[in-house]
Amino acid sequence: MLQGIDVSNWQGSVDWSGQAGAGVAFAFAKATEGGDWTDKWFARNWNGMRESWLVCGAYHFARPKGDPVEQARHFLATIRSAGGLRRGDLIALDLETGDGLRPEQVARYARRWCHHVQRHTGVRPFIYTFHSFAHGGHCAGLGEHPLWIASPESPRGRPIVPRPWSEWTIHQYAQSPIDRNVFHGTRKDLTKLGFHPR
Repeated sequence: MLQGIDVSNWQGSVDWSGQAGAGVAFAFAKATEGGDWTDKWFARNWNGMRESWLVCGAYHFARPKGDPVEQARHFLATIRSAGGLRRGDLIALDLETGDGLRPEQVARYARRWCHHVQRHTGVRPFIYTFHSFAHGGHCAGLGEHPLWIASPESPRGRPIVPRPWSEWTIHQYAQSPIDRNVFHGTRKDLTKLGFHPR
């Protein structure tokens, strides 16, 4: 299993070469939230991951009350301004709050966000979520997307998989002091799920 981490502005400056030296093979960094917020550390993280030869991932924190297409455009523009996508780069939607909307509204938002991103990049986004949120119906219609499941209470690499999925792709098994993940497969398997220039 490949070892990975995920980071956001909460981590501040990340020692990427140190993480790579400790066996981390892939990472996701928060890029955006909602329609106009950008993580001030994203560009530094994106380039730090790249320079340390990690498989690079970027994620958007979903705010389902907003316009999904506007949020997707903001996310893609933020990646472009940080240097853009290269072969094998990964994309994820962090789906963990409903913003007070009904589950079917949240799921519709997520499908529209993913559709826009996939249409413009060719990448099918990962869905990051946790068991009770998915179980509540917030992820309906997203079963074709690779599942990045937050399940720190499960043994590493053995999370319970919620519907609509039948298998997990990435398991976030620890959240302290940094979020730790595993991918069941090789680096080549992982980059196949990422960006491929047309």
